[in-house]
Amino acid sequence: MWMDLKAPSLAEMEAAAHDVFERLPAEFRGLCEGLIIRVDDFPTEEVLDEMDCESEFDLLGLFQGVGLPQQSLGDVARLPNMVWLYRRPILDYWAEHDESLGHIVRHVLIHEIGHHFGLSDDDMAAIEAQAE
Repeated sequence: MWMDLKAPSLAEMEAAAHDVFERLPAEFRGLCEGLIIRVDDFPTEEVLDEMDCESEFDLLGLFQGVGLPQQSLGDVARLPNMVWLYRRPILDYWAEHDESLGHIVRHVLIHEIGHHFGLSDDDMAAIEAQAE
């Protein structure tokens, strides 16, 4: 049974993340205009240092940009907001827990987008419950 299974590639996981995003509540997605979702195997060394990570497996995802609560009309042009999902740490977490890979990707994606909005953990849990 397990002999034919393989971990999803970067492209497959990015496609899955976009599929998960499309199933989030419409009002939530509507507020994410311009948000870019990307998947990489691991965070960069700079990100690991910034986040004080002990291992490249410590970080499952990251929001990079200026969250909505910190934006103002007078802001100068800046890079688009991005959510990064890190494939190898997510796969490692999946291997050690009794959750589906889709559930983990949804959880990390909602959590990182939640940083964009400045949401509380309770707010993010409510959105995740709506997306199931």
